[in-house]
Amino acid sequence: MSKKRKKKKHEIEHINESWLLPYADLLTLLLALFIVLFASSSVDEGRFQQMSAVFSEIFESGSGIMSESAPTNVPVPDDSVGELNENSSYLEDQQSLGEMQADLEEYIAVNELESQFDTELTSEGLLLTIRDSVLFKSGEAAISQEYKSLAHDISQLLTLDRPRQVIITGHTDDIPIHNAQYSSNWKLSVMRAVNFLEIIVQSNEVDPNLFSAKGYGEFKPIVPNDTIENRSKNRRVEVLIQPLVMEDGTSIEPQ
Repeated sequence: MSKKRKKKKHEIEHINESWLLPYADLLTLLLALFIVLFASSSVDEGRFQQMSAVFSEIFESGSGIMSESAPTNVPVPDDSVGELNENSSYLEDQQSLGEMQADLEEYIAVNELESQFDTELTSEGLLLTIRDSVLFKSGEAAISQEYKSLAHDISQLLTLDRPRQVIITGHTDDIPIHNAQYSSNWKLSVMRAVNFLEIIVQSNEVDPNLFSAKGYGEFKPIVPNDTIENRSKNRRVEVLIQPLVMEDGTSIEPQ
């Protein structure tokens, strides 16, 4: 009787654990599957690199069945590759606009124009905002003589590495205007944009076919017209340098 008990105890102490190996490989496969599903849903360059790194770690450092047949390439669906290329083009284009923004901000800093100039990289492109007091006298659309050199400098900074559409827009505050030259803020804003555009395109280094002008009058304020300071902010000229590739991958061909 004592021998049977000892034999039974010995068998319990030496349970076969070989089933753990295929179980571990199954978990590895499931992890790989979830990574592929996650990457396929939204792929960009950064995620793709992270996915590759994870796969390399799994297949190169693993043990068991997966360690003997580690794949060297990660298959990516065709539509995901297309999305990756579109994202890459968009990021490259944003980098190019960012470099142009840096040049504009350097010019603004050197000439101490921070209170009158502003730059912003938006989904619509690189936006340069100029307060009207830098260029125009009150109620006038002709650029002041002392600031014409500034407009020429900006035209040099708008020398583009690749053809891009550039839209110059005039804005006013909500105080009505009615004088011998302009019967409305619309007309004043349009003529300010046109006059600024004409100085910009005088440079032989820019293509006039890429430039256009428009005016919104007082109808697109950036702040409420309820104080003198806010009205000053709303009186502005904007220069929008459009991207070549939108965030959704759509290309914008210059007209």
